[in-house]
Amino acid sequence: MRRFKTTVVGAGNVGSTLAQRLVEKQLTDVVLIDRVTDRGEGKTLDLLQSAPILGFDTKIIGADDYGPTEGSDIVVITAGFPRKPGMSRDDLLKTNMEVVQEVTENIVRHSPEAIIIVVTNPLDAMCHVVKKVSGFPKNRVFGMAGILDTARFRTFIAMELNVSVDNIHAFVLGGHGDTMVPVPRYSTVAGIPIPELLSQDRIDALVERTRNGGAEIVALLKTGSAYYAPSAATVEMIEAIMVDKKKILPCSALCEGEYSIDGVFVGVPCKLGKDGIEEIVDVRLANPELAALHRSAELVREQIVTVDRFMAEAAAAKAPKKKEPSPAKG
Repeated sequence: MRRFKTTVVGAGNVGSTLAQRLVEKQLTDVVLIDRVTDRGEGKTLDLLQSAPILGFDTKIIGADDYGPTEGSDIVVITAGFPRKPGMSRDDLLKTNMEVVQEVTENIVRHSPEAIIIVVTNPLDAMCHVVKKVSGFPKNRVFGMAGILDTARFRTFIAMELNVSVDNIHAFVLGGHGDTMVPVPRYSTVAGIPIPELLSQDRIDALVERTRNGGAEIVALLKTGSAYYAPSAATVEMIEAIMVDKKKILPCSALCEGEYSIDGVFVGVPCKLGKDGIEEIVDVRLANPELAALHRSAELVREQIVTVDRFMAEAAAAKAPKKKEPSPAKG
């Protein structure tokens, strides 16, 4: 029986922790690739040497080129740069667009049937880049964000009520950023909607903390950003695809009319199975909730317009210049 194969592009904290979780769970063979020479190989060798202790036999390969990724079933893109002091959002968009564009071109060349999961930020805009460059159908290009945002909301609800996280289901929509849309009405504790258990002031505080969940961690770490929860969220997506779970999870998906949104990647509930996104679940939202989701989608659309401009400028710069005709003699 052929082993399932996953490529993780980027051996930073998110990518290497994701590779660790996958091999320790023995879910899939893994290729960990990084443009920094030997970093992928070094981290995979370290992981391999933990196998006799933890008892896993999963195959893992480190590389700095795409040859070993050939024929991957899933490719996860974590490669990119964090936003640094003094860097504008447009600077980050352009820098990571260039990284993701190059990665996607290599994925298409070596794994044309792969499902691509995007983790690089700004996530929703990077999903657009991957879709545009790859030409893959929309069920095979989507982003990890909603599971992470939902996990943060669930964590804060559990802390507030002093109950198990297993009791909590939450619902977070929208772009991955300040405009995400937690929906308390659909968030429950053992089936009980949280508005029945918490005051509106406390709910508002939990919603705000969820929206700032990534920034809170960055501020505490001083250097670097979250990677334990993002890697765990990506594992949940990969497992749903591998075993054809038909699990409904919030993903950044290309909406084409769902929620009255068209042509934008945004966080919505999706059914994940062996073919990737098998269905976008179009849930009925109240007017304020839908309006908040539309505002979030419009901000993503603005990023997409900027990305498309950068991509057009880059393509024009690479295009061969026409030779000016020689002046006539005589």
